[in-house]
Amino acid sequence: MDRRSFLTRASVGGAAAAAGTTLAAPAIAQEMPSINWRMASSFPTSLDTIYGGGPELAKRLEEATDGKFKIQVFAAGELVPGLDAINATTDGTVECAHSVGYYNWGKDPAFACGADLPFTFSGRAKAAYNYHGGGLEKYNQFLEQYDLISFPGGNTGTQMGGWYRKEINTLADLQGLKMRIAGLAGRVVSKLGVVPQQIAGGDIYASLEKGTIDATEWVGPYDDSKLGFQKVAPYYYYPGFWEGGPTVSFFFNKAQWDQLPDNYKSLVRSCAQATDQNMLAKYDSKNPAALKELVASGAKLRPFSEEILTAAFEAANEVYAELSAENEWFKTQYEAMLQFRDDWYLYAQTSEYTFDTFMMIQQRNGKLAP
Repeated sequence: MDRRSFLTRASVGGAAAAAGTTLAAPAIAQEMPSINWRMASSFPTSLDTIYGGGPELAKRLEEATDGKFKIQVFAAGELVPGLDAINATTDGTVECAHSVGYYNWGKDPAFACGADLPFTFSGRAKAAYNYHGGGLEKYNQFLEQYDLISFPGGNTGTQMGGWYRKEINTLADLQGLKMRIAGLAGRVVSKLGVVPQQIAGGDIYASLEKGTIDATEWVGPYDDSKLGFQKVAPYYYYPGFWEGGPTVSFFFNKAQWDQLPDNYKSLVRSCAQATDQNMLAKYDSKNPAALKELVASGAKLRPFSEEILTAAFEAANEVYAELSAENEWFKTQYEAMLQFRDDWYLYAQTSEYTFDTFMMIQQRNGKLAP
């Protein structure tokens, strides 16, 4: 750099500063409109990890736009019931929602495809399918008819299989079992003899304690630890085969979305993806300690038998065949998942699975801790 030129420019800048000249704000900041949206969450604030995805997106957007783009997040029940958050976005009551697609499966089974289907993906596989396997594009093609556009906004990872008042060793133990389990998963387990029950989160403990239900599924160790289920239904089973990698999503009213400037749309997509991956990392960091605490307080950890998992897998395939015959949008999305799933689990048997298995053996042998 030419020294004289540099000194000249520095002197001019210094003189301007000394004279009190105010530098103009960057043009991009001047062009950013002020936007204030409302978001309806399907989750209570007590579930800080899953609810936290909404405030996290809002915080990231506000910071990235110097306060120009603000989203006020309302917990379940504050504006609308948690299960109505997506519908409230469709009808324009709010501009956006933080929810899970399968909450709307009764309205249209194809909503569930954007969240999770039993025996499809793990959290990592679902992210690959969403972002690079065409999953997100296919889901948004379906959502257009409901005036929505969606982006992933969190994942819990593979959930636990729930809490039971008695041991579940064989398929016979499932006959007549009254279980709090909703939506598509309820349709699958009903084929195994389970009687699905839809019960609000705040009523589950009392229902277990009174014997109104025999079992419940919730999420996983960190969230479950807040509810004390081990006191009345001590058998804690795994895995939650109906939720191998459930995507929590941000849903936006399409008309409102279309009015956003392109730079805001880009920020929303980027901030949503960061929130999506961060939620999974939070669960992965919190669940190990929470599981230890649950076992110490009386939870009896049990795996589902091969017999039960195999029967449930076959039942899920029956449900998918039925839904595909009834609903073209479900069929389109489900068939797109199949090829990706097959290739994923072919690959997953190699390095990742082998490494994890080896490390688990070392852990069981007590060689990982100091």
